[in-house]
Amino acid sequence: MAFDIDKYTKNSTGVQWADLDFDEFERDPLSEETLRTLRYMCDVEYHTVCYMRNLLTTPSHNEPAVGAFMTMWNREEFWHGEALAAVLGRHSIRVDFDELKATRLKLGWRDRLAPVKLTAIGRLVGNDFVAVHMAWGAANEWAATAAYHRLAALETHPVLVPLLRRIAQQETKHVAFYASQARDRLAASKKARVIARFALEKAWGPVGSGVMSEDEVTHVMTHLFAGSEGRKLIRDIDSHIAKLPGMEGLRIVEDSMDNRGIAA
Repeated sequence: MAFDIDKYTKNSTGVQWADLDFDEFERDPLSEETLRTLRYMCDVEYHTVCYMRNLLTTPSHNEPAVGAFMTMWNREEFWHGEALAAVLGRHSIRVDFDELKATRLKLGWRDRLAPVKLTAIGRLVGNDFVAVHMAWGAANEWAATAAYHRLAALETHPVLVPLLRRIAQQETKHVAFYASQARDRLAASKKARVIARFALEKAWGPVGSGVMSEDEVTHVMTHLFAGSEGRKLIRDIDSHIAKLPGMEGLRIVEDSMDNRGIAA
């Protein structure tokens, strides 16, 4: 079924949490491991605006549907960050823009060159860049949705679990857009299929791996995806990616976890 971008943009809202009793976090605080994972997720959500910045000079910004989606996507991801920051705040963990800025500054030249690199790639690849962007976005959103569902399954907290499920529900809409766009665009261009497959196979990493330290990425991925249930989720993500035109047989998520030593 085609994604209805007009309906999506009309109905897009921030994730709601005002009805949840956040005082419960003071009565029943979260574990240190869960808080560490939530902080990672929070930082990733807040950094969505930087990913969007990097794409504004690529062919993607010339596509009306893609531009409309990215505007709402950026807004919704920001509110995910706000919700998670509110949870962290109830545990005396402060997340503010000065700290987020410091994270970007630590990246140094990698952060400053990211928009330039994507601009150059976009000009070289041409409009097929959009198909690659959509395939990459689909992989990321499938992984993000799985991460939120997995953390909700690992937890029993009466406030955190519904909040995570609400965020995951919005992430499924992001998946629907990226995947529908990727399928259509990859099916229409052999060049796009070749480039997208190469990019995913050679350069994809867990969401946040370009911003967080490798130790932090490994810790969070282990928390979420170690063990048999985690491995099943990983393979499910890969199976979704492999169903995109030209992506048959890819196992980028499982390979990434194996490379980090995350045991099944």
